[in-house]
Amino acid sequence: MTVDGKHYRTIWITADDPAVVQVIDQRKLPHEFAVLDLRTVEDVRAAILDMTVRGAGLIGAAAGYGMYLAALAAPARDSLAFIEAAAGRLVDTRPTASNLAWAVNRQLQAIRGRPTRAAMVAAALETAAAIADEDAEACRRIGAHGQAIIEAIARRKPGGTVQILTHCNAGWLAFVDHGSATAPIYAAHDAGVALHVWVDETRPRNQGASLTAWELGSHGVPHDLIVDNAGGHLMQHGLVDLVITGADRVCRNGDAANKIGTYLKALAARDNRVPFYVALPSSTFDFGRVDGVATIPIEERDADEVRFMTGKAGDGSIRTVQICPDSTPARNWGFDVTPARLITGLICERGVCEASEAGILGLFPEARHLGTTQEGERV
Repeated sequence: MTVDGKHYRTIWITADDPAVVQVIDQRKLPHEFAVLDLRTVEDVRAAILDMTVRGAGLIGAAAGYGMYLAALAAPARDSLAFIEAAAGRLVDTRPTASNLAWAVNRQLQAIRGRPTRAAMVAAALETAAAIADEDAEACRRIGAHGQAIIEAIARRKPGGTVQILTHCNAGWLAFVDHGSATAPIYAAHDAGVALHVWVDETRPRNQGASLTAWELGSHGVPHDLIVDNAGGHLMQHGLVDLVITGADRVCRNGDAANKIGTYLKALAARDNRVPFYVALPSSTFDFGRVDGVATIPIEERDADEVRFMTGKAGDGSIRTVQICPDSTPARNWGFDVTPARLITGLICERGVCEASEAGILGLFPEARHLGTTQEGERV
């Protein structure tokens, strides 16, 4: 996407030094646009852990480039063992998003069997670039498929504005480019469809307020920021035509894990007969898992994300303040699971399908051979 007239992806190799990966530092948005250098696999791990980079697609792309940096740092002897150890550390950073392990495993498949460290480095760089390029193209296609949904709603309200509610940030900042939930919004807006986006703040890290609002504003998309709990009220009063969210993992049966609070939006949408779509690239599918509520691992993050908030003070300085009593403990689950029965459809690069095993396998017939264990894990 474009920032101040310049096109950016969220992650790239520097032109001056192929051993440096650069990313947009999302911790500083919306008040500062900054680029951070990543030089080691530990730098990548730290960036994923502290959410310098976040979002399903970008985490996967970052892991892909992290494996490339691990290959660069590997000793001439026992190179593969070094890289495999780095792979394990990367996979352990965040458990819920499936893209991370998917990207690491893809890199391992590309690297294993290479006769020399130099060959491993070349394979890792080629694979990291392919993961990033494919993510951007998948999101572009998601935009095209979702645009048709928005245009169909627009035709049913001639002269009106399509009102869209989204949750968290499933924008281009969460992927390599375009985004998942925002890609249809950008595509429809650019095609001249009159639309407006309700952006909920998305506590506790406020990614809606800080990231989605910044993105939409930069692209000129009409939007308003709302508190997280306003979505149901808006739906009750006919002020939402469509809900589109992203996902961090979608099971074979259509259950979808996404930022905490998504499930409540889906319940409100069902009660008010508002279509609820989940947008995702194929790398987010977990084809071997069949019960999301029971088996998707849900990350519990630092309680201080709930107890403290960061923002711009009246004097322009960035400050962090505590919002609860000193002695108050907090719990901080990062994600919840929306059951497939509440999802109108899944939008991915291959098209739109029902949130069911039959619907998903209709678009991905090659996944039919994947079996599952009792716990829902792929075998």
